[in-house]
Amino acid sequence: MARRLPRVRLGLRDRVTLAFGLMALALSTLLAAVTWVLVTHDLLGQRQAAARVETNANAQVLASGLATKGLPVATAMDKLTNIAGSALLVIHRGRWYSTVLARDPSVLPGELRATVQRGSTAEQVTLVEGDKYLIVGVPLRGPGDALFELFPLDDLDHTYHVLAITLVAVAAGMSLAGLTAGRYASRRAFRPLRRVTRAAEAFAQGDLEVRLEAEHDPDLAGLARSFNRTADAFAKRVAADARFAADVSHELRTPLTTMLNSAELLSRRRAELPERLREPLDLLVSDLDRFRVLVIDLIEISRDYTFGEHETEPVWIADLTTRAADAAAGRPVTVVEPGAERVRVDADKRRLERVVTNLVQNAEHHGRGCVEARVVQDGGLVRLTVDDAGPGIANGDRERVFERFARRDGSGAARGVGLGLAIVRQHVLWHGGSIRVEDRPGGGARFVVELPVRGGHRG
Repeated sequence: MARRLPRVRLGLRDRVTLAFGLMALALSTLLAAVTWVLVTHDLLGQRQAAARVETNANAQVLASGLATKGLPVATAMDKLTNIAGSALLVIHRGRWYSTVLARDPSVLPGELRATVQRGSTAEQVTLVEGDKYLIVGVPLRGPGDALFELFPLDDLDHTYHVLAITLVAVAAGMSLAGLTAGRYASRRAFRPLRRVTRAAEAFAQGDLEVRLEAEHDPDLAGLARSFNRTADAFAKRVAADARFAADVSHELRTPLTTMLNSAELLSRRRAELPERLREPLDLLVSDLDRFRVLVIDLIEISRDYTFGEHETEPVWIADLTTRAADAAAGRPVTVVEPGAERVRVDADKRRLERVVTNLVQNAEHHGRGCVEARVVQDGGLVRLTVDDAGPGIANGDRERVFERFARRDGSGAARGVGLGLAIVRQHVLWHGGSIRVEDRPGGGARFVVELPVRGGHRG
């Protein structure tokens, strides 16, 4: 079975540009066709008119010469005028005479020759030995006598050829000009749409403060107002949810602290408990620890919306990453490439430490162990990568793992009740950076964080 080729889908700007180009091509083709018809008809008409005038004049001169008794036909033909390349054929009293080109009467079309010999003037464009000629025939005074003049049209064909090339070039140029105009027009026309797209992308990435400026165009103004109203409503909803989560988390801290202290007290006297109570106690301590982490994460993820902006400070990214990553892994896992140890960024130190800690803990708990945390400088960016030894993350789950209450199981699929990676993305975006998931060479997942270098380098 033949494999079907994928359909090419053009974007809106490409379709507008293509429409301009096709319109320019259609108009230029129509203009070229009209120009071709008018010019070629006019050129051929002028050549035919000139040929008829010259042939009629030669016929009168020849008729006058033949009227002189005893004057040979060849001598009378010498008095005739003809343009360069033309040829003359004369039939007089059943005998044919020709000029130096020595054309044979057989080159004349039979119908044309018969019409002229019957006493009517006629003309015809025909091929003679592969060359195009205009043949004009004029009857003479004697019965059956006639003058035929052959005018070459090779120069006219050359003119047609040059005209055709010129018209094709003009049509192509107009088509390219149409494409250029379409690209320019679409770029200006869709500039507001690009602003909407950028605003929507920024909003989707967590920048809830982004808004669109009101447009003077009434159609675009409506779109801007709708977007801003939607963004305001969503931001208020997120802020309300964050405040609710923060309030609940704070309310839970006191009873949670009591339960943790009680569990800690029971754990210290575990040996005194009956065997049948030890396993429930272990489960209780484990779940309380998870509950404690969840409450702390809820407070952290709601902090951006409830506690305002945090001030930044110069942070040596290599030192912070080494300290936080090695502590989270419980062993040295950090590699700082040459040059990166002198990179400084303006950052909220607490948030940046949380980013590194959460990524390493995610690799330890859900990625079968952290393989490496590497710091690399790349121009105006500093790149932090955290590799794990897990099965990797499928392409369809690489955005989902950053959602709230989602985490990976042992197969790399997104599931569970985690907030760690959601906090990571939120803090990275707060710093104006980006985060993505890639495949680690050799297997596993690689989380890549890129932050702008703003604070200079260590001297």
